[in-house]
Amino acid sequence: MFSISLDGFGTGDVQTRDAPFGHAGERLHEWMFATRWGRSRFGADDGTTGGPAGGTGGIDDAFARTFATGIGAEIMGAGKFGPPGWHEDPDWTGWWGPNPPFHTPVYVLTHHPRPSVEMEGGTTFHFIDATPAEALAIAREGADGNDVRIGGGVTTLREFLAAGLIDHMHVVVVPILLGRGVRLWDGLEGLESDYDVEAVSSPSGVTHLTFTRTTST
Repeated sequence: MFSISLDGFGTGDVQTRDAPFGHAGERLHEWMFATRWGRSRFGADDGTTGGPAGGTGGIDDAFARTFATGIGAEIMGAGKFGPPGWHEDPDWTGWWGPNPPFHTPVYVLTHHPRPSVEMEGGTTFHFIDATPAEALAIAREGADGNDVRIGGGVTTLREFLAAGLIDHMHVVVVPILLGRGVRLWDGLEGLESDYDVEAVSSPSGVTHLTFTRTTST
């Protein structure tokens, strides 16, 4: 489940500690936070689960609920785990508070490995310097027979797509224009030929695109 703007940006420009998505803010993910699932999973300001009651149902909520289904591990890039220079702060444990929403082993791709960090709720961050294929092999061992989610950021997802290592992908096109940032589709011309692509439009204005691989790797 990865959100992009109409012009293809998965994050905005100038990421900082206070702005994980740069000038985009939370606009790429407002559709998700508005759902019943999003309210329960991300609603609390301190990063814990069990946020405000309510939220929308329907198409967006149904898609959002697939976030953790069958997932045994996640791979994320250094830019998703923290802002530039986070590796110099030994106390930095990500943006998600003491109980991150992953609840699985998470493998952070970084050129600055450090000891693993165990968080509340079953999330443990492991820091590895590896190629996409190497990272996937490591994460599969940690997933205990379940699927591995490539959680982003944009550059990491693009690298795994370019390497042919994504079997299923859910991209949410949000009706905003960012104009600048990091674009998902750059360098991936013709990617659609390897996938069955389906689109579902939501009354919220977003479009859910699912990509299912049709060719063997």
